[in-house]
Amino acid sequence: MKIAISAAGPTLEAEIDPRFGRCQQFIIVDPETEEFEVVDNSSAGAAGGAGISAAQMIVKKGVEAVLTGNCGPNAHQVLSAAGIKVITGVSGKVKDAIYEYKHGRYSAAQQANVPDHYGMGGAGRGIGRGMGGGGGRGMGGGGGRGMGRRMGA
Repeated sequence: MKIAISAAGPTLEAEIDPRFGRCQQFIIVDPETEEFEVVDNSSAGAAGGAGISAAQMIVKKGVEAVLTGNCGPNAHQVLSAAGIKVITGVSGKVKDAIYEYKHGRYSAAQQANVPDHYGMGGAGRGIGRGMGGGGGRGMGGGGGRGMGRRMGA
C-alpha cells in the first residue's frame, strides 16, 4: 500500500504543500514501513492542466490515497475515477500526516474543495483596481442630468 503526499520539499520533515497540482514534489510512501520515494512534479509550472497532469502521474504510481491541502475538480475526478481516495485539508509536516493516516484520522473527500485554477495565484482576480485602490466608481458615475436635449422637442 502506498500513499502520495503533496510536499514542499523532498523529506518526511517537509511541510505539506497545500496545492495538489502545483506542489513542488510528491512523496510516495508506504505508511507501514515509511519507505518513500520523492517524485518531482513536472506539472507545477504548467500554464494550465497542472492538476490533471499531476493526477495522471499519481495514478501511474499505483497509490491508494492522496493527502493534500487542496484539490481542484479536474484532478479530483481523475483520482476518484482511478479508485484513489482524495484526502484534503491536510497540513503540517509530511511525517505527521503519515502518522495520522496510519491511525485512521482522515476521511476521503467526496468532491473537490477548491474551484478550477485555484493554485494559479489568483489569476484574473483584482483586475481594475488601478493606482490608489479607488472605490470602483470611476468616470461616468453622474446622475444623467447633463446638457443634452430631448429628441423631438
